[in-house]
Amino acid sequence: MPREGTGPDFIEALARGLGVIAAFEPGRPTMSLTEVATATGLARPTARRILLTLEELGYVRSGERGYALTPRVLELGVAYVRSMGLWDVARPHMERLVARTNESCSIAQLDGSDIVYVARVAVPKIVSLAVQIGTRFPALQTSLGKVQLAALPADELDRVLAEPSRSGLMPRWQPDRAERDAELREVRARGWALTDEQLTRGIRSVAAPLRDGSGRVIAGINVNCHAAETSVERLLEHHLPLLLQTAGDISADFARLEAAPHVTVTAS
Repeated sequence: MPREGTGPDFIEALARGLGVIAAFEPGRPTMSLTEVATATGLARPTARRILLTLEELGYVRSGERGYALTPRVLELGVAYVRSMGLWDVARPHMERLVARTNESCSIAQLDGSDIVYVARVAVPKIVSLAVQIGTRFPALQTSLGKVQLAALPADELDRVLAEPSRSGLMPRWQPDRAERDAELREVRARGWALTDEQLTRGIRSVAAPLRDGSGRVIAGINVNCHAAETSVERLLEHHLPLLLQTAGDISADFARLEAAPHVTVTAS
């Protein structure tokens, strides 16, 4: 039966059109006009007008055996999938990681020589630096920044780090070029980065890269802790394996999101 709206803004014609699309259930890919009208509870003339409209828009095709959906209907579902960003995909993974480590977890992306936090699941702990979405820090002194800088070609790395930081923070670690390059080579070789009070006192973290379907590093994800509460050994032996698993799971989910079909059908 057609659904009746519950408010003055309810568009009955739209609801009926979606109802016709939903009537093509598994097992009946093709239906006659009578079958569509019966399945939806619509009068035959109404069902016919809706089918003709959907056909003109490219969502339905007519044939000798009746009406059938076209691949363009996939666009309706893919629109939802593709509207989800990396952060929507990542959040449940981050929440599980926080539950297993009892430490805060963040995702950040490069913006010039800084990182900018774009997703965070925090635990209530007193730390020396407040972090929220949009917070920026110098990339080189953070684990989140190191895993992204290590993925850059040498010329691009120099260009990025030549940009002045807009964070307003003066980090503790100020490496020369040789020390910087050695640090990033190590990060590149092992696939993760550690920062032990290099940004500021009391902050210790480990990070892993997040990748898209082509393997390109698009962000970093970390577990950060207070140096007085969590040792480097605990961070590397317990938290790091969980972090690497989480980073892999998020990257795989994001690759699947990117691989969602792009359907482009021109209405005839």
